[in-house]
Amino acid sequence: MQITANKVVSFHYRLSETGGELLESSYESDPTLYLHGHNGLLAALEAAMEGKQAGDKISVSITPEQGYGQRQEGAVQRIPIKHLHGHEKLKGKIKPGMKVAVNTQHGPWDAVVLKVGKFNVDIDSNHPLAGKNLDFELEIVEVRDATDEELAHGHAHGVGGHHHD
Repeated sequence: MQITANKVVSFHYRLSETGGELLESSYESDPTLYLHGHNGLLAALEAAMEGKQAGDKISVSITPEQGYGQRQEGAVQRIPIKHLHGHEKLKGKIKPGMKVAVNTQHGPWDAVVLKVGKFNVDIDSNHPLAGKNLDFELEIVEVRDATDEELAHGHAHGVGGHHHD
């Protein structure tokens, strides 16, 4: 089955900064799932996967503009610790340089902690991968039709996809 709009795609990836070391890999865990054609992935990755099928391997290089944007200098924000994703589990463990997810009205946003206070943290609100040229190695594991519920919600459900609490 080919990857087209409204297909759920399961894939593994390796992510490196161009010319640099491995930053992330999904091979030690479950494959990532997404609903194709619903803006669940970077547009450049989705475009590269269009028409592919299970077993295909793809290499994609993206610029900051295609990825997480250019770094914005001075993008420092002070936010209440309670706005961090999983803040209950993070109490007493937050350190400068740590990657965190900030709960926003548009969903979680990745940031890096600069300074920790008693009730607030100062974060660099640039995405940790902003300003970087990135290389993705993708391996398509499975392609299937989306369920009616996945189409209604606009994202894939299940292991490696979205979970409703």
